[in-house]
Amino acid sequence: MPELTVAAGLARGLMELAVSKGASQADLAQRSGIDPEDLRDQDRRIPFPKYVALMRAGKELCHDPALALHYGETNDLSQISIVGLLGFASETMVDALVQINRYGRLVVEFDGPRNRFQVEHKSGFWLVDTRSNPNAFPELTESTFARMICGPRKFGVTQLAKEIHVTHEEPAYRAEYDRIFQAPVVFGSHRNAVRIDEAWMTHRIALQPRYVFGILSDHADTLLKSLESSKSTRGRVESLLMPILHTGNASMDMIAGKMGLSRPTLFRRLKAEGATFEKVLDELRRKLALDYLSAQKVSVNETAYLVGFSEPAAFSRAFKRWTGSSPSAMRDCRMENRQ
Repeated sequence: MPELTVAAGLARGLMELAVSKGASQADLAQRSGIDPEDLRDQDRRIPFPKYVALMRAGKELCHDPALALHYGETNDLSQISIVGLLGFASETMVDALVQINRYGRLVVEFDGPRNRFQVEHKSGFWLVDTRSNPNAFPELTESTFARMICGPRKFGVTQLAKEIHVTHEEPAYRAEYDRIFQAPVVFGSHRNAVRIDEAWMTHRIALQPRYVFGILSDHADTLLKSLESSKSTRGRVESLLMPILHTGNASMDMIAGKMGLSRPTLFRRLKAEGATFEKVLDELRRKLALDYLSAQKVSVNETAYLVGFSEPAAFSRAFKRWTGSSPSAMRDCRMENRQ
């Protein structure tokens, strides 16, 4: 089963909150296994178990058992993901909820149906969380519902929720639920769900011009396709190779270790997809080299370095094997065609 992930922006926001509450970043990194450098790009993916470990470490190191609630209450989704920006660019609240549901996996992946939230009208307008086994990590329910209810307050939706149901038992910090949600909360329910005040569904947002919505949607679609392709072993290997390719130290053992696999297991999984590590590495280098030379923004020697060759001569031999031409000839040809 493919490993579930969260956006690096989500983990970064949580780490920043925990540090602001007194936790040591070094301790958080050590206990979660998350390198802070991996959180610079908010669209990078972080393994879900590491996010769970970060949340648990943060609660303990901050002495704040309600950390997940406080994260959802204070964190601005637009600061950690394009999904939040899409919400701000939506016409109305209901449009924003549709976009958040459509692209929610860019923030946090989940097991279960393609869409995390289902809508029911039996006893009002309910958003039902369809995540499997939610009580294994109730903190995700807490932070998600708190963000869902508190976030819209920034653009005038004073009280979105009329009632909240959660499957986990009532915690010792129940008072924080009442303060943050400002609505009745039922613990130990058969489902995680929020009853929405339908009067707010047509509330206008549109904090960004309409054309911005189209740009953001196109980028979100690209990210979603990339996320889906990364679920293959080959895709995961490529995504791990990209940031370290220029070092020239992209070994199979290193990538297997980053994936939490043994070298033989990685070999078998790639073989099942008709690939080998050497083939994936070689084809990734070929693709990137062609991209760099076509863009004409870097020299041949710089391209060699960027795709992991320590010697330009070795890069030239590989490039001729890939294309039948030298990198210099290829670059000159592209330049002539553009003139």
